[in-house]
Amino acid sequence: MSNFEISHPQIHLNQAEASPLESQMGNFTVQIWGVRGLIATPSSDTRRYGGNTTCVEMFVAGKRLIFDGGTGLRNLGKSLRNHNKLEAHLFFTNSQSNRIQGFPFFAPAFIPENHLYIYGTAASNSASIKQCLYDQMLQPHFPYPLQVMQSELKFNHFNPGQVININDDVIVTTALINQNQKSIGYRVNWQDYSVAYLTDLSKESDAHSESIAKGILELTQGVDLLISNATYIELTPRKDKDFDFHWETALNLANNSGVKKLVLSQHHPDDDDDFLDDVQVKIQSVFAKAELAHEGLIIKIDKG
Repeated sequence: MSNFEISHPQIHLNQAEASPLESQMGNFTVQIWGVRGLIATPSSDTRRYGGNTTCVEMFVAGKRLIFDGGTGLRNLGKSLRNHNKLEAHLFFTNSQSNRIQGFPFFAPAFIPENHLYIYGTAASNSASIKQCLYDQMLQPHFPYPLQVMQSELKFNHFNPGQVININDDVIVTTALINQNQKSIGYRVNWQDYSVAYLTDLSKESDAHSESIAKGILELTQGVDLLISNATYIELTPRKDKDFDFHWETALNLANNSGVKKLVLSQHHPDDDDDFLDDVQVKIQSVFAKAELAHEGLIIKIDKG
């Protein structure tokens, strides 16, 4: 397993500049900014859980890590508007639209004093994360090219299995978790704390892949928090009879890996608030320390 290190100056923020996440004063804190898979679903039926596509922020030992850039990334960017010389690390699980569509609206990317480190692996067509982000901002898809972003953008291509060291104390481990989607899972370690972010678990397509199964287990073994997905495939509403099919993969993984807490995200576009309320009750009957992600959810990672 190969490694690479990212070295950069420390950024010191005063309290007046603190975002909601920083104000929690935790050494390792997670906030959910987007919870949907496939497509954003703003409506009166999704107000409680949220309708933005996936985006998760982690504030770890003074460092800001962002996982996926769905439409939730826009609101995250708005919360950072008062920062000076912002530094952030953006990790993409894949290059599908629901993972990158918020990037053109990430306000900090347009501020010259900011520094953004962007990580991704090759897409299913072999395009790099830089190329995928660049292409979605070309005419006729978007009115302004990526070059209008004035912050310092540093793109880092990696191969699945590489380990990324951020100033030595925050360690990000990667693995391929879905062959069809070319999706990456991440594990963030700092001191004795750990969070895994795996939002493309598949029930069937990788069932016979020993290497993928091993990578998933390595990322999730004993973590304090696992952020995962339900495994849906068809674009139709779920019924009660489908509960086990769509949720058992993540629940079984959490049980088998000794996960301390499980948060299920990437909600299907057809899953309204009432449906998700019912799911919340059912998953907690199987895994007591489980809950469904909702926008604004903040989780402190500790041993309590």
